[in-house]
Amino acid sequence: MILSLRLSGTKNIEKGLGFEFLESVESSINSILSFPEIYPKSYSNFRRCIIRRFPFSIFYTIEDKEIVIHSLFDNRQDPGKRP
Repeated sequence: MILSLRLSGTKNIEKGLGFEFLESVESSINSILSFPEIYPKSYSNFRRCIIRRFPFSIFYTIEDKEIVIHSLFDNRQDPGKRP
């Protein structure tokens, strides 16, 4: 799996933090792929995987034969904006 990352306003970000974030997202996605039902449903059929070390969550659904990621959500936002 290949993920790319674009950071804006990076001059205040710790060196290498973007890559750590990307690795954390990839690790969470691999966990979802290995154990899709381990994460709780947060609303309807949407499941939520909280990313370690960063204030983000991955919202996804389990479809017929695939997992669909709907959102990489910044948990610092208004919770009403969640999928």
